[in-house]
Amino acid sequence: MAKTNIAETVRALIADTVEALGYRLWDVEFTKIGADRHLIITIDSDTGVDLNACETVHRAVDKILDENDPIEEAYHLDVSSPGIERELRTDAHILASLGERCEAKLFAPLDGRKTLRGTLLDYADGVLSIDTGAGVVKCPRQSVSKLRTVYFD
Repeated sequence: MAKTNIAETVRALIADTVEALGYRLWDVEFTKIGADRHLIITIDSDTGVDLNACETVHRAVDKILDENDPIEEAYHLDVSSPGIERELRTDAHILASLGERCEAKLFAPLDGRKTLRGTLLDYADGVLSIDTGAGVVKCPRQSVSKLRTVYFD
């Protein structure tokens, strides 16, 4: 199975279980950290995620992965919260973060800036609308190299 499909396969296997436990499945990544492979499951909830939540989900997910065995090689299973500053990698992440403060790093300057910081107002038809405090900037998603929520005044 291709590495990119592993995350999608795992997501499909565990999504219902994570939701049944009272959490949202924020992200699933299968990546290499140093010499080791890691399956990183990121969960979220309206009330936050603590160590007990991560442990509960870890145990439930571990059982599903053992039964279905979707990953042939050795790996570490990590379950965590996306944190207060989280990367917005998918359309669902972006839509869930409307109204949040964000930082968009651009591939090329837009109006002389390669970084936009402000409130994420809208995301429609592949275009982000960010209120920078000096006005609303509309930016195509494809021109953004990295988008994340940020905690700043």
